[in-house]
Amino acid sequence: MKKLSEQEIESKLAKLSGWEYVDGAIETSFEFKDFKDAFSVMTRIAFECEAQGHHPDWSNVYNSLNIRLNTHDAEGITEKDFNLAHSIEKIIESE
Repeated sequence: MKKLSEQEIESKLAKLSGWEYVDGAIETSFEFKDFKDAFSVMTRIAFECEAQGHHPDWSNVYNSLNIRLNTHDAEGITEKDFNLAHSIEKIIESE
């Protein structure tokens, strides 16, 4: 998959709320009511990641979830990252 230019990345980020381009990846954070809610959403995201064959770098501390996406094989950001980011947004919105 083709690595996107910084201009393409910035253009696509404009369509995502709360995501930023930082050190070669797009990233965001979410906060939930408690650990159970955070873990529940992480589980739903994990199933979507498996379905897309694309996996985030992420971390969870109690009620917060930090997600970082890039395509290691392309050594940068690709369309796969934005597809997964949009899917994650849909999961978050459905909560």
